[in-house]
Amino acid sequence: MILPLGTRDVLPPEWAWREHLRNRLAAHFSTWGYQGVELPALELHDPQHPQDARAFKLIDRGGDVLMLRSEFTTAVQRLVRTRFPGGPFPLRLQYGGRLWLAGQASELGRLREFTQLGVELIGASTPWTDAELLELSLSALKCVGVQGRLEVGHPGFLDALLEDSGLSESLRTQLHGVFDRKSGPDLAALIRTNGLDAGLERTLTTVNDLYGGPEVLAQARRLPLGTRAAAALAHLERVADLFGRERLLFDLGMSRRYGYYSGFTFRAYADGFSRQILGGGRYGGHDSSTPPTQQGAGFALGLERLTEVAARHIGPEPEVVLALDLAGADYARSLGLIAELRWTDDAAELARYTAQRGIGRAVQGQTLGSVAELLEVRA
Repeated sequence: MILPLGTRDVLPPEWAWREHLRNRLAAHFSTWGYQGVELPALELHDPQHPQDARAFKLIDRGGDVLMLRSEFTTAVQRLVRTRFPGGPFPLRLQYGGRLWLAGQASELGRLREFTQLGVELIGASTPWTDAELLELSLSALKCVGVQGRLEVGHPGFLDALLEDSGLSESLRTQLHGVFDRKSGPDLAALIRTNGLDAGLERTLTTVNDLYGGPEVLAQARRLPLGTRAAAALAHLERVADLFGRERLLFDLGMSRRYGYYSGFTFRAYADGFSRQILGGGRYGGHDSSTPPTQQGAGFALGLERLTEVAARHIGPEPEVVLALDLAGADYARSLGLIAELRWTDDAAELARYTAQRGIGRAVQGQTLGSVAELLEVRA
């Protein structure tokens, strides 16, 4: 085995796509007021970290246990607490970089090293900020030529339903996993095994199937809802009204693997691509008693997946030509071409190289012609 399992080389064509996407997205986020930050790849080990069980861990020379960065939201929260304790809020930040996991089905199969780009909006928890993130997510995809569709949900709605039902924490955790997988048979088995009453069975079965257009919100309203579940649904309805209900798909049984998501969550898909290419949501407190540094929401894009999707929509790269002198290279680049400078006077070697690379034209001064013609002139 030449490379560790779950890692891969990135070759020039894909690298070019990735850099194009990275630069376009960073520029787009900036136009919305999101300022860039860079976060360390090494973090101090925290057993409460949401990815602790799957993070790569190592010990430094001083005996401290460290982790390789495994997700960005926790790192951004730490940065805001220590670097921007007084704001100004709301604080809009963007980031990008590699993540590492000891084992997870992730981007493009089972990668354990992958790249994410994303934004965080810290210090405000209102329907307007949630609607902003929905709009930004779609416009970010559009700026790289991808038409996305959004699914939204609210794990707080599901949390409240389960807790109000008086179920044990262990059973609630199992049910969250079932809802996350959208597994009707597993849900039926859990209900049967735990002897849940008929009314609760109807509610849980209904919630698992609450997926679709704006009519889903009306169906949820008819369920027996406690105060917290009703408030979560009202918040989601307000966000949908600000953004446009008809532009969204709703998943009221949506659950998330990360425990810190407590408010609305969303994910984006592209036509012809089954896996999500973007996901995010709200975490922390939701009222005036919660410090601004603990109120936040954001989303992240998987760069590997986005590269795969966006490659269908972005035009071909500029033509590559062989420049026989510096003046020729400058002239070619002024025309929007990619110019590779010659490195030898051996015409035969240059001819072999250009044939292998598929380079058909050369440039000398302001003369642009076929490689064969210009190499013959030089010879």
